Amino acid sequence: MSEILEQIFQIGFFTAMLRVATPLLLATLGEMFSERAGVLNLGIEGIMLLGAMVGFAAGYFSGSLWLGIVAAAVTGIAFGGLMGLLTVSLGLSQHVSGLGITLLCSGLAFFGYRLIFGQPSQPPHVDAFESVPLPWFSDIPFIGPILFDHVTLVYIAFLLVPFAAFLLYRTPWGLNLRTVGENLQAAASAGVSVAWKRYQALMISGALFGIAGAYFSLAQFNAFTFGVISGRGWVCIALVVLGRWDPWRCAFAALLFGAVDALQLRLQSSGIIDLPFQVFLLLPFLVTVVAMAVLARNARAPASLLVPYRKEER
Repeated sequence: MSEILEQIFQIGFFTAMLRVATPLLLATLGEMFSERAGVLNLGIEGIMLLGAMVGFAAGYFSGSLWLGIVAAAVTGIAFGGLMGLLTVSLGLSQHVSGLGITLLCSGLAFFGYRLIFGQPSQPPHVDAFESVPLPWFSDIPFIGPILFDHVTLVYIAFLLVPFAAFLLYRTPWGLNLRTVGENLQAAASAGVSVAWKRYQALMISGALFGIAGAYFSLAQFNAFTFGVISGRGWVCIALVVLGRWDPWRCAFAALLFGAVDALQLRLQSSGIIDLPFQVFLLLPFLVTVVAMAVLARNARAPASLLVPYRKEER
């Protein structure tokens, strides 16, 4: 037990926790906005995968990693709009539409990668984002390297948490979004365009999904592989429930998963516990399920989640 605690109370562990949690946080915030507007976006896994591929390809050929991030965000916005067309404009099942988009995006990612790069014996890679230590702050003992010595995307992701909270709770836009998610008829009666508000939420979520996917291929692994997402999109849906559709709680949920994931990586490399590596890989997902069972049993979803809006029913 003391050896495990020794692995935890190190600067490297906390630094890894924040970096591992970053893409989860981005995607969880995106899913939170979507569900706050009443749409369950099950396209998250596929959009993240396609964002990883498009972002990697754009960064690889342009030489600009930030162009890759932009390309991934634009890709996410496009498929967020497609989700809006299916679920908002056409009123189709959110479950079926989301799963269809995941399958479509996954297929496009695999096909696009093979079309662009073929089957090279040595997978292409890019020079990943480098850490940007913040002057003065990064020199603070212990806390400095943990909080202030990361790639720029980590700073952006965690700054999005207070921004999302302010946007959601302190602005008319956020009030309208929450009203749409709780009571469609009341929102429409107040003059809010329910369809447009849901489109906005879906495009925001798509952009964050795409950026989260690109983080894996441009900042964490510096290459694209078909298993780069490995179910983390589905985990983010669980993290939204665990976070009770609140930005701060969603951030805590993402950090919890990131902490367990970082711990299992350190346990694998240290050899302290002699278990098959599959057991370590399972650990973060298992902890998430247990946390949901314990902490989110009474979580109340937005009342209009999964409810289609039709003007003629007003």
